[in-house]
Amino acid sequence: MPIDTDTRALAILHEWVKTTGAEMNEARLRMTRIPKGADLILNKMSGAPGNVIVMAGVPSIMQAMLDEVAPKLKIGVRMFSETVRADAREGDIGMQLGEIAKANPGVAIRSYPFFDPQHGPNTNVVLRARDAQKLAQAKREVEEMLERARRAQSKSA
Repeated sequence: MPIDTDTRALAILHEWVKTTGAEMNEARLRMTRIPKGADLILNKMSGAPGNVIVMAGVPSIMQAMLDEVAPKLKIGVRMFSETVRADAREGDIGMQLGEIAKANPGVAIRSYPFFDPQHGPNTNVVLRARDAQKLAQAKREVEEMLERARRAQSKSA
């Protein structure tokens, strides 16, 4: 698509410059170059509208643009997610998690190790699925496995 100065974007930026006292310069004018036929994404933070859904690196600007574009996004299939704190090292539960994952093909199961300053090495187990019942079943299996692992560890200690 051809890219050129968009009169809508230029008007928005001129208004922003007028109300903020900022200077209209070459860099700001480049922000009005928009692909022909693109919809504008309004930006309450810095005035310059966007036209492609790419989130800015500055969190407050990204949030302002996301607030504008979120109602326009098409919604797909809902994804459900649960996080279980394992209170175990990732290496101590990895094999069992693999078995649970094989038994629950509709559920993605991932482990994320972290260091707890009070209790040492630990792991978060994150489960994701499109089916809430399948997710609940897999979560129960993970929790039961973790309980068995805790009991086995307390007997050996």
